[in-house]
Amino acid sequence: MTVISYPPKPSPGDRIAVVSPGAGLPGLFPRPFELGLERLRKDYELEPVEYPATRKMGSTPQERADDIHAAFADPGIKAVMASIGGDDQITVLPLLDRELIRANPKPFFGMSDNTNLLMLLRNAGIVGYHGATVMTALGRPGAMDPLTAESLRAALFTSGEYELEPAARWNDVDRDWADPATFEAEPETRPGAGWSWVKPDRVVEGRSWGGCLEIVGWLLMADREIPHDLSEFDGSVLLLETSEEMPSGTEVFRTLRNMGERGLLQRFSALLMGRAKTWSFDRPNGAEEAARYAAEQREAVLRAMEAYAPGTTIVFDVDFGHTSPQLVIPYGGLVRVDGPARRITVTY
Repeated sequence: MTVISYPPKPSPGDRIAVVSPGAGLPGLFPRPFELGLERLRKDYELEPVEYPATRKMGSTPQERADDIHAAFADPGIKAVMASIGGDDQITVLPLLDRELIRANPKPFFGMSDNTNLLMLLRNAGIVGYHGATVMTALGRPGAMDPLTAESLRAALFTSGEYELEPAARWNDVDRDWADPATFEAEPETRPGAGWSWVKPDRVVEGRSWGGCLEIVGWLLMADREIPHDLSEFDGSVLLLETSEEMPSGTEVFRTLRNMGERGLLQRFSALLMGRAKTWSFDRPNGAEEAARYAAEQREAVLRAMEAYAPGTTIVFDVDFGHTSPQLVIPYGGLVRVDGPARRITVTY
């Protein structure tokens, strides 16, 4: 069983590395990136430090690995945050010096393609933080979402328990980062309906694992970062959410089915399913189409879980992942799911 520990926390005034382990999108869209850096400085009193590949589109896996090594090895850097995700971070994993990272544990914040690095850190015994990339969470037009801002502050600077809250309002419709008008006002939001609970008859607490479902599937196919002794996950809490690529209900079911066939789903005591992203530039769904897509995803999850892990407590529409707000979830850290009280508490 891997021994997992929380790394030391930064303090206001410290330096935080900003890296692009997936894609150098800050080079294409500087506006949300610069806004995110400004908020790190002004709102969180942290000094961001960039690296050679942070704004470089088309950087090689080795260049990105070098940046990660430099960030973790520098004793003056107290935390590391991804600029955004991508789609090929899996190619960086074999190049990473795990002993260097293990010897220099630091809080890492990221989601989406950064599921790769979060898994590696967990396997190295280091708690990471799922959520809060610079361009999406901190670079949100108008202002950060209050729930995102509060959970990020708690995750960055505090230890102990933190109770998550359902979003009163949320958004998953993107706006064009290349258009200056995008940043003149906050995104339009819609009312939240709270979390949806399935089999909420127990209280469970365990260490979290999972992340972006598509990335989890890729890692399973490549046999990367998945312990061969699956008892590692006994009693853990599974985190899953889907990206702006909006996999079909069929794809979601098949990925979960294959996880069940591997013996994974049965190990977890609870599943937190992130709110489904139902809109993209390629598929600008209206309200009815969006609701249909979310319902299909929910049905796919329920069908797979009923087949392989029928006793698992499931919570749908938790606000982490590719929608806004982005609650920060400790990855490999403790998560308590209290079904009777309808509460979710994380330990930062």
